Amino acid sequence: MESIQIVAAESLGVRGLCCAVTVGSRRVVIDPGLALGFYRHGRHPHPVQIAVGRHVRRDIVKLLHDATDVVFSHFHGDHVPLKDANPFQLSFVMLPECFSELRSWSKNGDESHPEMRRRFHDLQELTGDNLQVVEGRSEDPLSFSPPVPHGEANTHLGTVMMTRIELEDRVFVHASDIQLLDTEAVDQIIRWQPDIVFTAGPPLYLNSLGTHLREDAWKNALRLANSVDTLIVDHHLMRSEAGAQWLRELSQSAGGKVCSAADFMQRPPLLLEARREELYEALPVPDGWMDDYVQGKAEAEPFLMTAVERGVIPSVNV
Repeated sequence: MESIQIVAAESLGVRGLCCAVTVGSRRVVIDPGLALGFYRHGRHPHPVQIAVGRHVRRDIVKLLHDATDVVFSHFHGDHVPLKDANPFQLSFVMLPECFSELRSWSKNGDESHPEMRRRFHDLQELTGDNLQVVEGRSEDPLSFSPPVPHGEANTHLGTVMMTRIELEDRVFVHASDIQLLDTEAVDQIIRWQPDIVFTAGPPLYLNSLGTHLREDAWKNALRLANSVDTLIVDHHLMRSEAGAQWLRELSQSAGGKVCSAADFMQRPPLLLEARREELYEALPVPDGWMDDYVQGKAEAEPFLMTAVERGVIPSVNV
C-alpha cells in the first residue's frame, strides 16, 4: 500500500512543506514543521491562522506517532520542530515519545548561519545515533540529493536537501525550498525521473525578487511540469494572491498537470497568510488579545468557528 499525504503548506493555511509518504511498511514524514509568518502586513497572525496552525500541529504529531522515518531537508523553523519554538511553531515538547527512536535522515548541519547549526545539533541531541547525514546518498527506497540552493544560489539562505522515494509503481520527489530558481536543482529532479514532485514555488510576494529570477522560475517550472505527471507547487508561492494566479497560469500552460497542495489533497485553498489583512477586517481582534493568548488567557478556536459560520473560510478545512 502506498499513499502521499500533504499536511502543511500555505494553501492549507500555514507556512510549511510537510508530507507523509507510505510505501510498504515504511511511513516517511518529510519536514515536520510549520510557522505562520510571525509579523507581516504590520500584524501578527490572525487568531484564525493560529487556530488552523494548532490543527496542523496536531496532524503532524499524529503522523510522527505512526512514522518509521523522518527527513529534515534543512533547518528553517517552518520545516523542523524546534527546541525554542515560538507559540505558532512545533516545539520539541509537543513531539510524541517515539520521535527520538525514528530513523532520521538529515541535511548536513555544517551551515554558515550559527542558528541553523544550533538547530541541527538540537535535533542530533534529541535523536542520537538514529540521525544520519545523508546528502548524496541512497537508502532504499529513499535517495537524497547533494546540497542544492535554497532559492537563488549563493545567498545567506544556504542550501536544502531533496528527497526521492521509490513507490510501488511511481516515483515521488520532495524538492523542498528550491523555489524553482536554480536550473541545476531542476535538472537533478528531472534526472531522477519522478512521476510526482512537491516543491516550493518562487516568493512572488517579495519585491526583492527581480524580473530575471521570476522569468527563470517560470521557465524552470514549465520545464519540470512537462517532465512529470503531477507537479505540486506551494509554500512561498502561495503567500500572495499573485502567487495563486501564477500557479493557475502555469497549470494552464502545462496542460493541467500543475496544482497546489490543497488541490492535490482535494481541499479548497486556504490562503490565510495572503488574506491576513482581510481576516483582521472581517473578524476584528481586541487590543491585547495576542498577549493574552501567549499567556494562556485567550483562545483562538472561537475565531475559527465564527469564520466558518460566516463563510469567511471553508468549513472543509477545519
